[in-house]
Order: sequence, then C-alpha cells, then structure tokens
Amino acid sequence: MSNMSEKITVMLADDSSVIRSALSRMLKTDPNIEVIASVPDGKAAISMARLKKPDLVILDVEMPVMDGITALPEILKLSPKTKVIMCSSLTAKGADTSIKAMSLGAVECLVKPSGAEASQPNSPFKIKLLKTIKTLAPKKPNNLSLLSQSRPSAATSIVKIEQDKKIILRDDKNAYKGKPYIIAIGSSTGGPKALFKVLKDIGKLDIPIVITQHMPETFTKILAEHITQQTGIPAHEADEGMIVENGNIYVARGGKHMLFEKSSAQLKIRLNDGPQENFCKPAVDPMMRSLVDIYGNKVLGIILTGMGSDGAKGSQYLVDKGGRVIAQNEETCVVWGMPKAVAEAGICSAILPLQDIGAWVRKTCM
Repeated sequence: MSNMSEKITVMLADDSSVIRSALSRMLKTDPNIEVIASVPDGKAAISMARLKKPDLVILDVEMPVMDGITALPEILKLSPKTKVIMCSSLTAKGADTSIKAMSLGAVECLVKPSGAEASQPNSPFKIKLLKTIKTLAPKKPNNLSLLSQSRPSAATSIVKIEQDKKIILRDDKNAYKGKPYIIAIGSSTGGPKALFKVLKDIGKLDIPIVITQHMPETFTKILAEHITQQTGIPAHEADEGMIVENGNIYVARGGKHMLFEKSSAQLKIRLNDGPQENFCKPAVDPMMRSLVDIYGNKVLGIILTGMGSDGAKGSQYLVDKGGRVIAQNEETCVVWGMPKAVAEAGICSAILPLQDIGAWVRKTCM
C-alpha cells in the first residue's frame, strides 16, 4: 500500500452532503486517491486550499456563503498547482457558469450524477471521474509503484518506451499548403480556454471553422455562445441540416457526431446518432473523415489539449489525402493526450505552443 504522501489528494466542495458522500465513496474505491477535505461552501474551500494545497478540487458551481466561480480564482491564487474540476447540474445556468469557470482556469467540468447514478458501483460518472482525476493529477514518482508491484519489468519498460519516443514532424513536401476551404478543430480536457485563445488569435476569416469539443448537450450550446462573446465571430451549436457559412464557427452538439454533406455547392451539417468513437460522442474522428471525404487535402486540422487519442485516426486520414494537421505542444496543454497521439504518429506539420497557433493559422489562410 502506498503511503499518504504518494496519493493523489482531493478536496470536495459542495453544499450537498449527499453529493459529497457519494463522491467520497467513489474516490475511496481507488487506493491511489485520498480525500483530504470535504467542505460545504466556497469560503471553506479557500481556507482548506490554503492549508492543504490539494492536487485536485472538485468544486460545485452553486453554493451558499460563496459560490464556486467566486472561490475559484482565490483557490488558484493560494494553491497554484491545484487543478480544479467544476461539478454542475445539466442546466443552462450550470453550463454557463462552468464554461465561465473554465475560462478562469478550471480545467474540466463534470455533470453531477443523478441519485441512481451516484449509488451505482461502476457508473459512467464514476469511471469518468476516476479517469479524469488520474489524468490531471501531477505524476508522482510512486504513482508507478502500484503498476510495478505486480509486473516490475512490464511497468519499467512501458515508462522507458514513453521516454524514448521521439516526436518527428512530417515532411510537408507533398502536402497542400494553399488556403484551406475549412478548419477542423478537436479538443477535450482544458479545451474551452484553449479554444477561446486560438479563435481570438485567428480572428475573422472568410472560411468556416468547425469544432468538436467533448462536452455534454446544453454545454455545447453555451460554449458556442461564449465563443461569440469572446471572439466576436458568430458561433452556433450544430443543428440538423444547418448550412455551413464562411466566417462562422460551428460546435458539434453534445451527444451527437457532427458530419457533413455537400449538395448544390452548399455544405450542410448532419447530426449522427451512431455509436461512440474513442469513448466519445461527439468525436473528432467522424467529423474529420466526413470533411476529408468532401474536401480532400483542403481541410486544415488542429488538435488541442485533451484526454485520450480522439482525432488521431481522422488526422491520419487527412494527412494520407495530402492535407495538414497541427497540434498544441505538451508544455501548454492541460492534458497532452490527443495532441500527443498525432504528434507521436509523425503526421503533424507543426507542434506549437497555444499562443502561436492562431498566428500560424492566419498566415496559412491569407
């Protein structure tokens, strides 16, 4: 058993003691996670963050005394290495506050489990919660100890392979370098903040931009509204049959894949209710495939921060047809999962810090 200092430390802040108990029960099933504080409001969360400096905080959006959005900047100021996950109800108000929180430094938002889901031993919520915490937690030397106890040689070789993997940019010699017809962006954990930055830096273009950000329904509609507010570019949540127009941004709807079809020179959105891909719906891969089937190498792909590898296969498909893909670099990602998958596949034309992506794209689109 690992000692406490080696565990991932978590603080829960929610005014519902029922939710706090449910979350605590879920986290206690993992021997690598330690709940070090459980508090009912934002003010108490700030005091505890100062005192205990947890690795992660799960922060309720609406609480008495002080709500999550007010507490968030203070928590990050007092404990800068702490990662904050917002937890809200699936309402427009909850989504709006969560996305605001993500622009202020929260890294992920989770939708509160229903009573029935909270009591299930292996609910989708619990699986996602544990996976998110482990992905976001700082890598401690001992986090490998559990893996290495049973199979020491396998564990060490896994780590060695990871360290030895070289990132090689692709040879762009035969890639299409002209102005793309459309830009396709994939993002997940840490995505909203990265999207606001990239889209602001790209500015207004005379081509469309389509985005798949892993988020539940309600959230994707609010995300589109926030993009419009932050960038001044008209952004819309994808709808069945919607015509894609130049100078506009389209965000895949939560719970549906965003596909496209071209009829009489117009590009239309098709919402697809097929199975999840890469455990996601919407997923980046189907969006990419659909666009490449229409525009071939005239699509520009951008993969931003996110957990997992969604977007890697779609990006490979695009590159095989002569298009270009760029990715966010490890240092500026909240989670270097999705960009890492395309970077390690050797298919990126550029791997850039977040602050340089917009300028690169503008230059390509001029």
